[in-house]
Amino acid sequence: MSGLYPLKFKPIFHEKIWGGNRIKSVLNKDFGSILNCGESWEISAVEGFVSEVANGFLAGNDLNELVEIYMGDLVGEKVYQKYGNEFPLLLKFIDAANNLSVQIHPNDKIAKERHKAYGKSEMWYVVDTEDESYINSGFNQPVTKEKFIDFFSRGKLMDLLRFDKVSPDDVYFIPAGRVHSIGKGVLLAEIQQTSDVTYRIYDFDRKDAKGNKRELHTGWAVDAINYDFKEDYKTHFTAEKNISTELVRCDYFTTNILKFDKELDKDYNHIDSFIIYMNLEGDFLINYDKGSELVKKGETVLIPACLETLRLIPVSGQAKTLEIYI
Repeated sequence: MSGLYPLKFKPIFHEKIWGGNRIKSVLNKDFGSILNCGESWEISAVEGFVSEVANGFLAGNDLNELVEIYMGDLVGEKVYQKYGNEFPLLLKFIDAANNLSVQIHPNDKIAKERHKAYGKSEMWYVVDTEDESYINSGFNQPVTKEKFIDFFSRGKLMDLLRFDKVSPDDVYFIPAGRVHSIGKGVLLAEIQQTSDVTYRIYDFDRKDAKGNKRELHTGWAVDAINYDFKEDYKTHFTAEKNISTELVRCDYFTTNILKFDKELDKDYNHIDSFIIYMNLEGDFLINYDKGSELVKKGETVLIPACLETLRLIPVSGQAKTLEIYI
């Protein structure tokens, strides 16, 4: 037996021009002296930003070291066979105190050719909003590459984009190639492929402290955009209490929502993957064969694949957590 246990990691905080304070005020994370904390990278294997274990005897080891040592025991045999020593997901909380740029992420093929990297498909789970908070996902009308370039060149890009007013618990799947942006007032959890390749298309003509506009990547973006039009880009689901409810299943990850107010026994024997809990509400205990781990609101924990049976115990009232695996 490997001796592995539920693993917590030190969050990696990122100051952003559009960031705010809710990663602290809502999710209870202390990001120190950062002025505008836009992102908390909960679990990351992105080069230069590799997560470090915060609990137990493996504290101080980074995620890449763990995958290399524990291999399938940590990530699951099928996952290890596919990705090797690369941990395949990046988990974040994002606090948009102001609008994020309009952007896209390339698919695997384009990202490999241009950047020797994975593409980025991702999903959002909305945690908190202000009164008038919007998300852009996709277009509000049929669009071709030529039409996109025409509207962009005339400063009319926003006229093509679909904006939905959002509330807590709304879900959006953003496959690679889809134009998207997070609007002012949205706090969300993001699950994505391990990739940091982003093409910024429009940034509201913002300037940094030195008076410079941020770089745009429109030339790269136009060939990477998926121009397919949909009437509705939102993910619809009905969550039942004390049962895992599937939100998104794609080639790169599966994400469920789990709301529970009683003890639950979880059996992951059939999954052959690590499990990640991103805890959005309440506190709960994870009981496993060698002990227990308390997970507080705002915390993220990685369950090694070798821990196939768990008991989840809400500490007071209801807990609500995302449940993520491959």
